Formats: sequence, C-alpha cells, structure tokens
Amino acid sequence: MLTKEVMVTNAVGLHARPATFFIQKANQFRSSIWVEKNSRRVNAKSLLGVLSLGITKDTVIRIVADGPDEQLAIDELEALIQSNFAE
Repeated sequence: MLTKEVMVTNAVGLHARPATFFIQKANQFRSSIWVEKNSRRVNAKSLLGVLSLGITKDTVIRIVADGPDEQLAIDELEALIQSNFAE
C-alpha cells in the first residue's frame, strides 16, 4: 500500500469536470484507490464519493493505492492533479 499527499491547486478543486477526469484516470488501474481529506476516505473510482469530500482549491488530499499497479496509479493521479487537469 502506498500513499501520497498532493495539493489540489486548480481554480475549482475536484468538482464536476476535474473530478470526472480524476475518476476516469483512477479507473484505468487494477489497484484499489482511495482519496482522503482530513479523516474521511472515499473510493477514488466513485464520482459521488469524490464529490462528497468537497475538495476545493489549495486543499491537501492523500491518495492511497493498494494493488499490482499502485505506484503507477499514484504517479499518474499526482501528475493529473499537478497539471491542473489540463485547464
């Protein structure tokens, strides 16, 4: 199991369109992936789960991955967030 803390810096946070991109990327991996904000953990492959965290600009989240491609999943999700979802 791997974890990585990442700051969400795009203007709208993980809301609607960016959350959809995040979930689509998470679903490309066989590993189980979660997103944590404060003490709440949700499935990173669930739109409602991710949206329920209310992740706004400049929020630090933790990505947790467990499975055969966990390192690749963490790396690619971090890169997506750091790209500001290509906005």
